[in-house]
Amino acid sequence: MSYARQLLDTYPRTYRVDEDMLAGVIDALTDCAQACTADVSADLSEPGLAEMVLCIRLCLDCADICATSAAVISRQAPYDPGVVRPLLEACAASCRSCGDECEQHAAHHAHCRVCAEACRRCERACWDLLGALA
Repeated sequence: MSYARQLLDTYPRTYRVDEDMLAGVIDALTDCAQACTADVSADLSEPGLAEMVLCIRLCLDCADICATSAAVISRQAPYDPGVVRPLLEACAASCRSCGDECEQHAAHHAHCRVCAEACRRCERACWDLLGALA
């Protein structure tokens, strides 16, 4: 069981969405932020660094957006749909862009393949949560 789920279980309230889904989204967000951060480090070690500039920039953006989204939805307070919806939409968009770019490098760089997978999982999780919040 993830820490996100364990913490959700300790909070004395009910949620508007399934707790397993919410914990899964938090996990996907934190995993994606970590994968993007690690991918940047690996990208910076590649001999063809100039080819990786866009990938690095998109990974940095995605890591920051995912980390912020995880922090906001982890708070045990009622959600403000005017904040949460656009945040999750931006996160899904960032994950899509980053995943697309990482996939272009995946055949040559395993770290980009792993990052693309994390981005795709996170993008789906954001859309799933948005659908549940509707």
